Amino acid sequence: MSCSHLSTAWSSSALASSASSTRGRSAPRSGLVVRCSLRELRTRIDSVKNTQKITEAMKLVAAAKVRRAQEAVVSSRPFSEALVEVLYNMNQEIQTEDIDLPLTRTRPVKKVALVVLTGERGLCGSFNNNVLKKAETRIEELKQLGLQYSVISVGKKGNAYFQRRPYIPLERDLEVNGVPTVKDSQAICDLVYSLFVSEEVDKVELLYSKFVSLVRSDPIIQTLLPMSPKGEICDINGVCVDATEDELFRLTTKEGKLTVEREKVKIETQPFSPVVQFEQDPVQILDALLPLYLNSQILRALQESLASELAARMSAMSSATDNAIELAKNLSITYNRQRQAKITGEILEIVAGAEALA
Repeated sequence: MSCSHLSTAWSSSALASSASSTRGRSAPRSGLVVRCSLRELRTRIDSVKNTQKITEAMKLVAAAKVRRAQEAVVSSRPFSEALVEVLYNMNQEIQTEDIDLPLTRTRPVKKVALVVLTGERGLCGSFNNNVLKKAETRIEELKQLGLQYSVISVGKKGNAYFQRRPYIPLERDLEVNGVPTVKDSQAICDLVYSLFVSEEVDKVELLYSKFVSLVRSDPIIQTLLPMSPKGEICDINGVCVDATEDELFRLTTKEGKLTVEREKVKIETQPFSPVVQFEQDPVQILDALLPLYLNSQILRALQESLASELAARMSAMSSATDNAIELAKNLSITYNRQRQAKITGEILEIVAGAEALA
């Protein structure tokens, strides 16, 4: 390998972990052949070490943010669970009445709106790629079923992806800057609400990455509208995807190295009291609570997606740091060998000259 190609080799090897799954390590580069001058090797070693510092810093920043994102997901669960209980019990009370609720109305599906949540930045492994592949697969399934579809993209990466593909009908592209807020989820909620109530679409599906662990996130498709009469969060097959407990990760140090401690957190919610009586009309209460419930589910999906993105970035930067350490080690070995060979050659020349003069 020539010295001019060394920079390209480092970039592709160190950042390959960011473009692929970070479950395994890259192959060792002990057989790396470098033909450079000693000065060029010293410059390259310094450059690799500086890159290592950057990736290490990005790893620590992502680790700190993923903890806060997890806490936001867990803290919002009691409200969501209590809201589900209220909606379920209210729905049970009005089962015998002839009431038409627009958000729970089921009609023949002719057109589907697919809300796709992606990241705002790169360098997070295969996180965005997995979500977009899942979206492409779902679009193909809708085509085979003969259904019309439109895409609502949330996130810069998804926006750029769908804008480069004009054959995919893009309804709207939105961005979420920083930590998701109620304002961000409300913008998405208002859009899907208007599309569904006006009967422009007959079904709304939400595609996002469900946070599982620091090294795993599963892209899932959740039926957002029409809402389930039982107040459950279901996927496209009607299977409940509600989590019973969350797994939190705390970063600590052990023997001078960064380690991860896991703990299970289960949220206990109080059962809904059967003696509670509602003064307002049930339909009036449901008309007020259903949009609130829809907003809370979108906000939770945004928080889950952010936690998955940060965890993927943390793993990608960890692999990039390991690659930088390995490459710097191999370059140092090459540097020391060339330096020793040069010194040995100079000593031989001095000895040969002395023997010639003698």
